[in-house]
Parts: sequence; C-alpha cells; structure tokens
Amino acid sequence: MALTHSAMIKLGSEAPAFELPACNPQADDVHGTTRSLQDCMGDRGLVVVFMCNHCPFVVHMEEALVRLAGAYMERGMGFVGISANDAVQYPADSFENMARRARDKAYPFVYLYDESQEVARAYDAVCTPDIFVYDTASRLVYRGRFDETRPGQGVATGCDLAKALDEFLAKGAVTMDQVPSMGCNIKWK
Repeated sequence: MALTHSAMIKLGSEAPAFELPACNPQADDVHGTTRSLQDCMGDRGLVVVFMCNHCPFVVHMEEALVRLAGAYMERGMGFVGISANDAVQYPADSFENMARRARDKAYPFVYLYDESQEVARAYDAVCTPDIFVYDTASRLVYRGRFDETRPGQGVATGCDLAKALDEFLAKGAVTMDQVPSMGCNIKWK
C-alpha cells in the first residue's frame, strides 16, 4: 500500500461521463446491467466514491458510508461506488467479490466496476476512498475526505462529507474548507 492523498481537482469541473457494469448482489449471476452517470444522479446531486474491497481506509469507513449514503439518498442525493483496482493483482477486488461485499454490507448504492480504469483516470481519482460531490448540472462542489479518522485512529462518522452535503443541500454550494482524502493508492495495471 502506498499512502496517497486525493488530487483536489478544480471545483466546478464537469463530471466525466461513464457507463460501467454494475454488480448485482441479489442475483446468482452477479453481472447485472450497466449504469451511467445520469442513471446514478439523484434529484439533488451525486456523490461518487472511488473505493474497493480490500483497502483498510475503505473498510474503516464502510459502515459509516452505508449509513450516510442511506440518509442522504432519502434527501435526494445519488450515490455510487466505483472500484477501479486491478483485480488480477488484487483478487479481493474482483467483480464477483464486489457483488458479495455489496450484499454482505447491504450497500444502498450501486457498486460499479471500472475494469479499464479509464473512468478513474478521467476523474483524476488516485486513492481509495476518493470522494467527489456533483450538483445536478454535473459540476463538482466537493472533493475531499470522509472525515478525520483513519484505520486504528477513531471511529468513522463521515462528518466532513455530511457537513459538505448539508451545506450543499441548504445553499446549493459548499464553502467549507475541503481537506484531501487519504487512503491506499488505486492499484493501476
């Protein structure tokens, strides 16, 4: 693992379009349909989380992410998880294991597989987790950390992301300081 900080791309940047396979954790055949950026967009915006199954930073925040996503999806935000890790070198991150993880952890959001890693590169995602929040015009309003905790250092709450989402939903913008996310590097091919 190489500790990596998010790139903090420019606010207002447009979300790159994507169409990726969605794992279907409820079916025997985990290969579900594909989902696009617009399919994932909620009535109020979209949270994109680059994540994977094995990263200790993602595992640390996973339960809090599930709770937070469920709460904000009820308020009109779309959520999507995207794994771009090389599953050949990291089999825990295979499409089948993604579906199993989504089912076991009861993800309320769709979990997509970026096998080519083109989407991660288009978003300038570099770590897991790497978090981006977009308005309904697909413009970036937040890119930063989930919260200040780390594996073995506190209990994840998602307070930074929640604060950003609260401000965005109330005012249509995020003016708070945005601190880079930190985690494992994406496992590039």
